[in-house]
Amino acid sequence: MAEHSKQRTNAENAFLKTQTQSSARDRLMSETEIANQARDAKTARLRAQRLEKEALDREALAADTTKRPKPASS
Repeated sequence: MAEHSKQRTNAENAFLKTQTQSSARDRLMSETEIANQARDAKTARLRAQRLEKEALDREALAADTTKRPKPASS
């Protein structure tokens, strides 16, 4: 009877260890996913700002070239 109890205790300890490792892995994966989502959101925001700035720069350059006096032909 004592042998059965020792085997059962060992099995329960092994199961608990596996379960703890699984929980830790799941928590890390969740934290990684949250970090990835934050990074992706920041990247999208910065990309939108860059595209907006590039469009404004193109518009400013186009407006600047239309306002310049044309060089006199010789």
